[in-house]
Amino acid sequence: MKIAVLANGTWDSEWGSKVLKEVDYLICADGGANHAALSGRIPNLLIGDLDSIKPEVLTQCENAECVIERFPCEKDETDLELALINAEEQARLVSERDIWLYGATGGRIDHLMGNMALLLAYARRGYRIHLVDPEHEIWILLGRECIQRLPGQVLSLISLSEKAVVTTEGLYYPLTQGVLLQDSPCGISNVFLGEEVVVEVHSGWVLVVLPK
Repeated sequence: MKIAVLANGTWDSEWGSKVLKEVDYLICADGGANHAALSGRIPNLLIGDLDSIKPEVLTQCENAECVIERFPCEKDETDLELALINAEEQARLVSERDIWLYGATGGRIDHLMGNMALLLAYARRGYRIHLVDPEHEIWILLGRECIQRLPGQVLSLISLSEKAVVTTEGLYYPLTQGVLLQDSPCGISNVFLGEEVVVEVHSGWVLVVLPK
């Protein structure tokens, strides 16, 4: 079951119509519902203070089989945090550990940095948030993983902890128990030699960024 959250960041409606067709359960954080509507999709759940959603889109949600949870503007959590809390609950019900996050890039840099923090928070709880837009796929890698792409694909590995110990296979610049430091960009812009790369994180938290 593919569970996704749609936030109110930058959105490409044509691209979005394709990716949302693959989503089984869609949660929109406030104005994310505007994006969903542009891509021909009504969310299963709309949540937030609803100060960004267009009135006509709210009416569409009210008339459809969409659960709406409205919160006050003055609250401790952001609308996206509330959406992810519900996504985690839904994932737990179906024993799913992956959650897809759209519309969470572009716009304000503080929002983007906050969203990176949320990826780390959920990784620490055993969930993988895939942050995806038309130009990137981003997630936090734990343990060992095989990643398949075309030769020449760029891949960046960024340590979110003070240091991370990483081994890679199939990259132009290989690492064998290599140390990535939080204050160094040395893991940026590596390249696939073939169609498959193996990355193993021995310790630390590593952000994977795949530009498309």
